[in-house]
Amino acid sequence: MKVRRAVVTLSLIELIIAINLARLSNGELQVGFYRGKCGFADVEITVASVVTTWFLRDPTIVAALIRLQFHDCFVNGCDASIIDGCFSEKTAAPNLSLRGYDVIDDAKAAVDRVCPGVVPCADLIIIAARDAVFLSVGERYEVQTGRRDGLISLAQNVLIPGPSISVSQAIPFFVNKGLSPIDMVVLLGAHSVGVAHCSIIRDSLYNFRNTGMPDLTMEPFLADQLRFRCPPNTTTVDSTVNLDQNPFPFLDYYMQILSNRGILPIDQELAMHPLS
Repeated sequence: MKVRRAVVTLSLIELIIAINLARLSNGELQVGFYRGKCGFADVEITVASVVTTWFLRDPTIVAALIRLQFHDCFVNGCDASIIDGCFSEKTAAPNLSLRGYDVIDDAKAAVDRVCPGVVPCADLIIIAARDAVFLSVGERYEVQTGRRDGLISLAQNVLIPGPSISVSQAIPFFVNKGLSPIDMVVLLGAHSVGVAHCSIIRDSLYNFRNTGMPDLTMEPFLADQLRFRCPPNTTTVDSTVNLDQNPFPFLDYYMQILSNRGILPIDQELAMHPLS
């Protein structure tokens, strides 16, 4: 597939807005929902202070918070059902590697000190992800708030497309949520940040789709670099590689996949898939 020129120019800002507005939320939402509800306290500034503290200590928290938001929203909507509880969504296999819970806990504690019991974790996840993006990109965008925390959180409800899935297999997951294939392309732009473990990409490097061969569509120099980082049959250490191999433009994801430099299997396949 040729990724549409308009899609190539999408920014990570639009990506996160797409997540927020893609019919994955509950209640009547609005920008500035908490203004006047917490006296002189500003809920969003309070959350931003917490996220900034975490970001200065660990810049990788950006990818963690984006992923936490997506995994929360994709199941029952943006309702914080990802947060905790025995047998909850948090314990499902796709969620075991999630990070960022401590950021939300700290944000909740900070907000409750100035506005007890008013702001749900569902909104804190959305605000925190936005603030993390702002700290990385330098552009701030508005988010709608006014959600309610969910009452149901079951591991069995977690059906999230994995990183090794094909594009054709992934599309139904998004369509079932009311999202189009192009929405899926936009959301995959989140792979501009973060890392992938060698265990996830090793098949692409050595035994793609059980062919006994590497993925021959991958740009050869990149494939060589990844094989050096991820040798075959290494089980003692699961190293990581950056999803964005270009250190210059922040959101170079779409240009990279057009150059056959996708890291995850679904990324590498995306630029060649005949999406309508």
